[in-house]
Amino acid sequence: MTEPLRGIAAGPGLAAGPAHRIAARPALPPAVSVSDVDAETARALGALKTVADDLGARAAAVAGTVAADILDAQVMMAEDAMLGEDVAARVGAGTDAPHAITEALAVHRAAFEAAGGYLAERAADLDDLRDRAVAACLGLAMPGIPAPGRPFVLVAADLSPADTAGLDTGQVLALVTAEGGPTSHTAILARALGLPAVVGCAGALDIPDGTLVTVDGTRGLVETGVDEGTVAGIRAEETARRARLSATSGPGRTSDGHPVALLANVGSAEDHLDGAEGIGLFRTELRYLDRTEAPGFDEQVEAYTRVFRAMPGRKVVVRTLDAGADKPLPFLFADGEPNPALGVRGLRVARRHPEILRVQLDAIATAASAAGADVAVMAPMVATVAEAAGFVARCRAAGIAKAGVMVEIPAAALRARPILEVVDFISVGTNDLSQYTLAADRQCAELAELLDPWQPALLDLLAMCARAGAETGKPVGVCGEAAADPALAVVLAGLGIDSLSMSARAIPAVREALAARTFAECRAAAAAALAAGDAEGARAAVG
Repeated sequence: MTEPLRGIAAGPGLAAGPAHRIAARPALPPAVSVSDVDAETARALGALKTVADDLGARAAAVAGTVAADILDAQVMMAEDAMLGEDVAARVGAGTDAPHAITEALAVHRAAFEAAGGYLAERAADLDDLRDRAVAACLGLAMPGIPAPGRPFVLVAADLSPADTAGLDTGQVLALVTAEGGPTSHTAILARALGLPAVVGCAGALDIPDGTLVTVDGTRGLVETGVDEGTVAGIRAEETARRARLSATSGPGRTSDGHPVALLANVGSAEDHLDGAEGIGLFRTELRYLDRTEAPGFDEQVEAYTRVFRAMPGRKVVVRTLDAGADKPLPFLFADGEPNPALGVRGLRVARRHPEILRVQLDAIATAASAAGADVAVMAPMVATVAEAAGFVARCRAAGIAKAGVMVEIPAAALRARPILEVVDFISVGTNDLSQYTLAADRQCAELAELLDPWQPALLDLLAMCARAGAETGKPVGVCGEAAADPALAVVLAGLGIDSLSMSARAIPAVREALAARTFAECRAAAAAALAAGDAEGARAAVG
């Protein structure tokens, strides 16, 4: 067995099987002269329409899922009037249809990359549109998922929404991509489908088709050249584990009854919620993305009410708009920032656009009054006690009884106690807290080991937050992807974290891990992890 390939852990779990790569994109043929501009324009625009219709049909086939939302956004890109005008103008200047489409989308791609963050990751969607439209121009089959006739690990440079939307989870065991970050579509959909996934994995494209591999989506490792016995063993273990987990139910608690609430991270009412005690992170920003203006009051009330009614009598924690940095919104951020991750994002948007937060809080309050859920609201990217107090005051003015903040900045973790004295709860977003604590961009695969949630510095900050909660008698939760790691969940419980919020499909494994330990054993595991010198040592100490 060779040295494992390392990437970014994007979908927890372990899988093993033969690797098969996605088909290569169609080659762009040599340019030809255009003799009939009208006919060539019709050919180009017809290809874009064919792609839009195909993607729309795929979205309809998976309606009500995360994949459908992503595909619908891609349809909007294909149908964009400016794109069509650009393509037509290029054909009019003498460029043939495949090259006109390619050149026009290259301009749009450059704009997305320049915007950075969320839009930069959407550049892969434009590449997919290009490949599909070129294929349609040439009368070729559109790119798609391989069908080797046996369960396999899907390997690609990156995966488009159209590729991942209709994945057969009975055949696809895991996902491995050479590109992408923790917020790429591959990562989002892998978690929604419950598939192990590793993204940003250098060397993934060098794995020959048919090579037996193991994929550890919890640690971000891909091992190649494993033998049939290893694959069979992991398959048998996974089959038994899934059967065992499917039989689990009930609230999260240790074997001696210490409660740790197990909640779900969601973006809409259609997200998978089975087994969740409530919602610990409702990402409201998904309704703002790919928009030219903010959603109105009535639209927000309708969306929030559907989520609240899906959780009658249960806890729902709503995160207010988390825009900026990796999720730029054109109607809010007209001017570029030298370093968006350290700029105006999260709650700071209200400094420039207070009406955005005011309308959102009013909509949440209105929706909460019409539903039977236990609704709380929290603000992202809070750095100071003053910011926390100001947010709580705004919530109270809107009629929202429970208000908290997210701890994503080291300054907030260091001042967790005074912050808890002015808010009702805190929830730690480990993804961003890792990024800011270790000065490692979440999108940088090369720094994946620094983003490991077992890093001692991150564990120290989590322990500090938990102690502040115990001292003030107020709840402290974790809503980052760290909560989905069963072994780390034991450590978090031992630190004194009250609730863990994650993809709902990760809940059964976390529930089982907690139920296998007493609270005293969880505390001992936390102490061992805190005493370790590095992330690997912390993980090994817990076992």
